[in-house]
Amino acid sequence: MPFNAIDVVDMHTGGEPVRIITSGYPPIPSGTILEKRAYVRDRLDDYRRMLMFEPRGHFDMYGALLVEPNLPGADLAVLFMHNEGYSTMCGHAVIALGRYAVDQGLVEAVEPVTVVNIECPCGMVVAHVEVADGKAGAVSFESVPAFLFAADQTVEVPGYGAITCDIAYGGAFYALADAGQFDLEFGRSRIRDFVDAATALTEAAKIAVPLSHPDHADLAFLYGSILTDGGDGSTRPSTNVCVFADAQVDRSPTGSGVTARLAAMHAKKPLPQDEMRTFRSITGADFTGAVVRREKLGEFDAVVARVSGRAFYSGTARFSVEADDPLAAGFLLR
Repeated sequence: MPFNAIDVVDMHTGGEPVRIITSGYPPIPSGTILEKRAYVRDRLDDYRRMLMFEPRGHFDMYGALLVEPNLPGADLAVLFMHNEGYSTMCGHAVIALGRYAVDQGLVEAVEPVTVVNIECPCGMVVAHVEVADGKAGAVSFESVPAFLFAADQTVEVPGYGAITCDIAYGGAFYALADAGQFDLEFGRSRIRDFVDAATALTEAAKIAVPLSHPDHADLAFLYGSILTDGGDGSTRPSTNVCVFADAQVDRSPTGSGVTARLAAMHAKKPLPQDEMRTFRSITGADFTGAVVRREKLGEFDAVVARVSGRAFYSGTARFSVEADDPLAAGFLLR
């Protein structure tokens, strides 16, 4: 298909890229955010491949497409994309978009904190952007209700044996497991080994633990696995790595993953309200997180968590495709 020229602003949160698509995308019909997600997945997926894949992107590129909001009160709406498709929630992108919205005047800057309501496929996410002297800084967000779906599940993972994990939802579903069960240790084991272990756990858990979500069937899929150091982030940062989509590695601590971890912790042993926990990624970047209130979501006892981090600009670009380029659709090497 012929491609329009696409303008983007690139940011990163804790080292995890966020390619914000600002213009050039084909029109997307009005409707709910999940209907928009289905439309771009079914009709415009070549654009995702062109922007996420080489030679314009790479295996671990991440994107955010701004679309017309549908929910009342939303300041902006976003579709998230990656190497495999379209996710339902992305905390690191929300942190970047909160700062971007203030800097670009999408919302009126209010000191000391500007509220940005961001409509995501999982629902409304509320970002709080620190503003000083007109400049946006750290961002925290409160996501949709999060919950522990299944605790202490024993999953037979080929090549690793019986692995115990929790399945929790933080805007997306994750399998959570102590990396020690795979004989892996942060700072000593290769990232490649974490990726292989987490990918194997995801595939095994998809079969072993059928998922459902009270709001919509489109939300009921296992997005990835998060391997942790076994800590709870209370007295020292708890290191984790999230491997999602097609073995894509999150460089940040993973905002929706931190939300899921907090929900799982709280379900097993209630956390004091607003007690801050710290979570660290493989780049050394930290997110802080806390449970701010309890809620009920269908049959699940859920929590709303607040997660905080920093995002930074890394560049701008205009991408184009020549009609006779044999690699126009993009490719991935791993």
